[in-house]
Amino acid sequence: MVTSTSRPRAAKASPRAASRPDRQQAILLAAEKLFSQHGYHGVTIRQIAEEAGVPLALVGYYYGPKHELFHAIFAHWNQTIEERLAALDAAAVDPQDPQTLTRIVEAFVKPVIRLRHSEEGAYYAQLVGRELAYGSAEADRVLREFFDPMAHRFIAAMHAALPHASLGDVAWGYQFALGALLHHLVDDRVTRLSQNQNRAGDPEASDRLVRFIVGGLRAALPAPAPTRKPAIPSRRRQA
Repeated sequence: MVTSTSRPRAAKASPRAASRPDRQQAILLAAEKLFSQHGYHGVTIRQIAEEAGVPLALVGYYYGPKHELFHAIFAHWNQTIEERLAALDAAAVDPQDPQTLTRIVEAFVKPVIRLRHSEEGAYYAQLVGRELAYGSAEADRVLREFFDPMAHRFIAAMHAALPHASLGDVAWGYQFALGALLHHLVDDRVTRLSQNQNRAGDPEASDRLVRFIVGGLRAALPAPAPTRKPAIPSRRRQA
């Protein structure tokens, strides 16, 4: 689903383009695939057109220059961020409930893992894991527009669940959690590192990832031990 603010650049379609309404989506899917495999700077518009099976000029007709096509991919998939925020809203933030932090981390992790293992979202999830970790101008624009607002919401929820920690410390915790999630999305070495006992990107590993992040946050941001009042010595009776 594409919202009204996230639709690709509109233009009057030529009769030829209008006869193939699937071409616009084919271009977007081809760009997702190639960007996820080779990175933004490793892909040309010509390669995207060839992958999509469309004339080169049609890519620019629908999306403009390459950086606009890159942006359009994340606009198209913005509903995945909305899904994570909906799950966050459903997690009642009660600092006294020991499961609160787990529910917050599940909202952060599990929709992305499900997307990674869906037929329609696999390339996009890999693109997020691969490309947004680099400080390119294209990635920074996407991060600021789509991902930073979500990050602020999750950091605020984590801070409410860990009220003894400073906001700065919780922001570090969010960044470390994000690193673990992104690495899980793109690193396939676990199969050979585990001597074929594990499958790369196994969706069943999401529960382990949640426990790892929750345990790390609690270990890095422990609640202060309750202070004990000093014992008052009893007065001995005088004879």
